[in-house]
Amino acid sequence: MTIEQWVKDLSGVTNKENIKINESLKKYTMTKLGGNADILVMPETEEEVEAIVQYTYSHQIPLLILGNGSNMIVRDGGVRGIVMNLSKLNQIKIEGTEVYAQSGALIMDVSKKAAEASLTGLEFACGIPGSVGGAMAMNAGAYGGEINDIIVHSTVLTKEGKRLVLSKEELELGYRKSIIAQKNYIVLSSLFRLEKGNKEEIDAKIADLTYKRQSKQPLEYPSAGSVFKRPPGYFAGKLIQDCGLQGKGVGGAEVSTKHAGFIINKGNATATDYIETIKMVQKVVKEKFGVELELEVKIVGED
Repeated sequence: MTIEQWVKDLSGVTNKENIKINESLKKYTMTKLGGNADILVMPETEEEVEAIVQYTYSHQIPLLILGNGSNMIVRDGGVRGIVMNLSKLNQIKIEGTEVYAQSGALIMDVSKKAAEASLTGLEFACGIPGSVGGAMAMNAGAYGGEINDIIVHSTVLTKEGKRLVLSKEELELGYRKSIIAQKNYIVLSSLFRLEKGNKEEIDAKIADLTYKRQSKQPLEYPSAGSVFKRPPGYFAGKLIQDCGLQGKGVGGAEVSTKHAGFIINKGNATATDYIETIKMVQKVVKEKFGVELELEVKIVGED
């Protein structure tokens, strides 16, 4: 099958303007890195997502899901097949203490809406840059809270395009992991249960966490956020700092001088620079401390 045929077939599923050919993925990733996608499609409804997944599965076309691109590094050669960006699935609804959010909604926007409704429990997510789908897949957490604390259930698609509703237990949420990531399920929506709270206290907590984040993280540069998982008994940032790696890097990528757990794109980095900097950090930390730093980010695409 040709790319032209894919476009023709996808045009029967979603509006033509939602399909982009040979599209640069730089503008869809937080690192501002990466090559082009053969096709980028941006469905508008859950039914369209379902139809696209079933189509790619039945025709054996490679499919990559891209949320907010905060936890993903796309290699310079780009991505073959179809990349599906879910940012148009961004509905957020609140009923009582329950918050429904589609997978493409930003988790920080869900946190903000919850605060506006005087609901507490999602303040920890006020600065997490990912989408609801990404937050679910990695059980995102910060400042002592995580998705596992508030989730009721998630509606997902299997790789064949079959819809499942997974309870909190079935999601198997652990530290930066879930059944979603394990089985490559695609999140359509999630339901969270929060508690009624005091709006002033909620707003004060969000303001405090926002200040902490802005003062400690290099938000002025593109980055993939926290690159490494926390190794048991250690903090990745502290190990990297103790190796004297801050300010070091390859090409236009550099270990942040503000927070050693972040690798920044100083503006002219390639994905290869970024990945080589990651490898350099892993090598030095392993040599000095004997600790294997495991990636929290996902590397996709071709060199």
